[in-house]
Amino acid sequence: MSPAEVGQFEPASFRDPAARVLRHDGQILRYLTSAALHDFETLSSTRFYREFTESGRLVATERASGAQNLPLSDPWVAVLRHQTIPIVSYPYEWCFSMLQDAALLQLDLLVAALDEGMTLKDATPFNIQWLGTRPVFIDIGSFKVADPGEPWAGYRQFCEMFLYPLFLQAYKDVPFHPWLRGSLEGVEAGHLNSLMSARDRLRPGVFTHVYLLSRLQSGYEATQRNVRKDLRSAGFSVELIKHNVKRIRRIVKRLTWSRARSTWSNYVHCNTYEQVDRERKKQFILRAAGSKHRSCVWDLGCNTGEYSRAVCECADLVVAVDADHLAIEHLYRGLKDEQSLKILPLVGNLTDPSPGLGWRHRERQTLEKRSRPDLILALALVHHLSIGRNVPLLDLVEWFASFEADLVIEFVAPEDAMVEQLLRNRDELDFGYTQGRFEACVANHFVIAETEVLQSGTRTIYYLRPKHSS
Repeated sequence: MSPAEVGQFEPASFRDPAARVLRHDGQILRYLTSAALHDFETLSSTRFYREFTESGRLVATERASGAQNLPLSDPWVAVLRHQTIPIVSYPYEWCFSMLQDAALLQLDLLVAALDEGMTLKDATPFNIQWLGTRPVFIDIGSFKVADPGEPWAGYRQFCEMFLYPLFLQAYKDVPFHPWLRGSLEGVEAGHLNSLMSARDRLRPGVFTHVYLLSRLQSGYEATQRNVRKDLRSAGFSVELIKHNVKRIRRIVKRLTWSRARSTWSNYVHCNTYEQVDRERKKQFILRAAGSKHRSCVWDLGCNTGEYSRAVCECADLVVAVDADHLAIEHLYRGLKDEQSLKILPLVGNLTDPSPGLGWRHRERQTLEKRSRPDLILALALVHHLSIGRNVPLLDLVEWFASFEADLVIEFVAPEDAMVEQLLRNRDELDFGYTQGRFEACVANHFVIAETEVLQSGTRTIYYLRPKHSS
């Protein structure tokens, strides 16, 4: 029996010839060649490996026992077992500070590895995942014994996938998410250089790591010279590499995204809820969520996470999703200060979601394939999707029902001020947006366990259970 028969390849493992990562019986297993095993044995004997693992910044890993009858065949000689990350996320779903913290972890690991005779083969943010707000480096196979005089192999990739997206957001206030989702290889130096003005080149890091690198790359493209061979022949001392990495780290650390407001980032303070309604809504959600233990809760349209925080005590994990980047940025910063490990904030638009990408559309998967909730919160969301994005109520309810999860959902009536704003200069009859139609759609798939009309009279909250589980 071959490793492929044990389980499905994990998406990030397709292109690594020295290792295959598989999911089997709820475990994450990594098959190694003899060369990869040598690198791992060297890695596991280092001080930095123990320190980063103990702090939770490097994925916990152990040698799998042969007693488990795991198959081994040429070229695989050993199997590792990794700590399981509850949900995989991608850099085009992260906020600015998440990408920044992931970049800092990548650089810190590289410096620590160089101090003990090792290095990293690459520098992709896909090698970093999250336990709440703690970044965790998961690709043990990226470490290898450093060759004398070898340059930093991941420099260009770090620029294209970490540094340039951060520059876009910090220096130009241009969202990096469409760029990273549009190309899994990141932002090219030439493309970013075209966006930078002469004044931008005076900003920290731009002249050296954008302008000069762009010119260097275009020069090499016009010749037949071997870039890697030329770099090796130039010779790079460990101290030189560490010096350059530390300079880049200072640049990354000082980057800030200074936008003060967005459409929904201040929603908590400017919405139409009275305090009594906010409290009644919160208590309703807590009753529904607390009726049983929840493995995974999705809070869709979470804004700055008021209700994500409320339900996290009765859940193993809360995935908090909002299309507003700044709202997620505020949420992440707050959760980071609280050292929260139970809420994962993600930037995501339900009508423009993360698709299947990469080879056979399987390297990067949709959220539905990466996570299955047993409770979904959809609060003050239906009217935005149905009216603002033209999603029919029937289709919306059917999508929620496809998860076979409990659902806490809020319906905001057409006479509510927020809906009137959405309907301005539009005819609400075109949308079939009525409470009666909403409840009729719900009745096809759910049983209403509890409802509450808020004091405003224009908002009703429903706790729904799938019919099959009632």
